[in-house]
Amino acid sequence: MKITILSLFPEMFTAVFGTSMIWHAKDIEAVTIDIVNFRDFSTSKHKKVDDAPFGGGPGMLLSIEPIYLALNSIEGHEKATKILMTPQGKPYHQDTAKALAVKDHLIIICGHYEGFDERIRSLVDHEISIGDYVMTGGEIGAMAVVDSVVRLLPGVLSSEENIIQESFYNDLLEYPQYTRPQDFMGMKVPDVLVSGNHQDVDKWRQEASLKRTKERRPDLLKKTGKID
Repeated sequence: MKITILSLFPEMFTAVFGTSMIWHAKDIEAVTIDIVNFRDFSTSKHKKVDDAPFGGGPGMLLSIEPIYLALNSIEGHEKATKILMTPQGKPYHQDTAKALAVKDHLIIICGHYEGFDERIRSLVDHEISIGDYVMTGGEIGAMAVVDSVVRLLPGVLSSEENIIQESFYNDLLEYPQYTRPQDFMGMKVPDVLVSGNHQDVDKWRQEASLKRTKERRPDLLKKTGKID
């Protein structure tokens, strides 16, 4: 997979994309990631990428021209899946991550300032929001999308089972997990997990996953039809 990110702050991605799972994915060539500073495509004398909104109002808006020129400079942009990070976008879910993980090329545009020229929406295929809150720009949201997608690529994680058992993959929260010591200050690991009976362990995990989801995210169970 190839991922191209359009941002005014490429340096924000250096540490995140240079460590842990994303670094591993790049190392095994499961993904290549390019960061494009669309300020480089500004045609103004002072490299401006924003301007005041027509009709007045607070703040500045990203202009369409530098983003349009940056997009068109990317090889294969015509066939790529283009995403705009915006609080007005569709809420991001695991199903979206799975859908994006089968694409060959993602282009993610990170907004900034007060907003962006409405015509920028015509340049993309999808608009994505990572939550009902406002952030300074789309960079952190783009990092979240990249992380959630890249970990689904073949060979990135050590086992497909790791993915299947994670929270949200099947619209359920993951079951509780424990490690040594078995008894820490009176807080004990459930007996079934140390019983050696794999069938009982699987049953306990399924029940615990359902219970935790019902307690913490009943909306997920309504989505799957497991509760009314």
